[in-house]
Amino acid sequence: MRIANVAGRATLLHQDGTGLDVAKASDGRFPSDPQALFEHWDALRDWAAGAAPGGDFAVDDTQLGAPTPAPRQVFAIGLNYAEHASEARFARPDSPPVFTKFPTSITGPRSAVRLPSASVDWEVELVVAIGRTAIGVAESDGWSHVAGLMVGQDLSERAVQLAGPIPQFSLGKSFPGFAPLGPALVTADDVADPDDLELGCAVDGEVLQRGRTGDLIFSVPELVARLSAVCPLLPGDIIFTGTPSGVGMARDPQRFLVPGTTLVSHVAGLGELRNELVGGQGAADGA
Repeated sequence: MRIANVAGRATLLHQDGTGLDVAKASDGRFPSDPQALFEHWDALRDWAAGAAPGGDFAVDDTQLGAPTPAPRQVFAIGLNYAEHASEARFARPDSPPVFTKFPTSITGPRSAVRLPSASVDWEVELVVAIGRTAIGVAESDGWSHVAGLMVGQDLSERAVQLAGPIPQFSLGKSFPGFAPLGPALVTADDVADPDDLELGCAVDGEVLQRGRTGDLIFSVPELVARLSAVCPLLPGDIIFTGTPSGVGMARDPQRFLVPGTTLVSHVAGLGELRNELVGGQGAADGA
C-alpha cells in the first residue's frame, strides 16, 4: 500500500499513477487529513486491500506534500552507518545517538528549499512512520508497529549545529524545509526487502551518497525497541534512521549545497525527492 498527501488530502496511490481520495472513496470512514489517518492505520490497511484496483484521478507530482505533515514526535538517529561514523571521526556507537528535527522543518518531496547560509549539508535517509502505539516493544515485534517507509533528507546547517559550548543538533537541522519527506508512505510488504534497501542522493546528476539500509548499525526494529523503551511512540511519529557516508562536511575540502541546483534523494522501491535549492536570508547567515 502507498499513501500520499496530494494537495493536503490523503490519497491511495496505484501503480498506474492514479490516486483514490481516501475520505471520498470510504464515504467519510477515514479522514482526509494525512496526519489524522495514522490513528486508523490498521483499519485503513484492511479497507485498502479491498478498494478498487484503479484510482479516480491522475496524480500531479507538483501537488505532493509530506505524507506525515505534522507528527507529534520526530526522532533522528546519528552515526547509524559505520562508514559515516568513521568519516565523522567517531567510534562505532554502542547505543543510538538520538536528537530531533522540529516538525516545522517538514516539507514535501517537490518543495523548493531555501538555504539560509553557505554551510548547508545533505544527509539522505530512510524514514519510518509509526502506525501503532509502541511502549516497551520487543525488537522481534518492531516491524509490526511500523506504518510504512519513505525517503527523507536530514538537511543540516553545520555552523549552527556545531556552535558551542554545546552542539545544537536539533536547531541546526530544523530550518524551514530541512526535512523533505515522501513521495509516498510505502508499507513494508510493498518492497522486496525492507531490511536492505539501496539509498542515495545527487546534485544535478552528480552522485554524493550511496549506501544500503542493510548496513544500519541499529536496524529499524531495534530502533523501535530502543526508543519505545524510553518514551511511547505514537501513531504518525517518524524516525530518521541515519545517513550513509558521503556528507559534505566530512570531505576535504568541505563541500556544501548551493542555490540554483537540485537535490535528488532516493530509496529503492520508495521513490525520490526532488528539491530545488534557492538562496535567501536566514538566521544562519554569517554564523
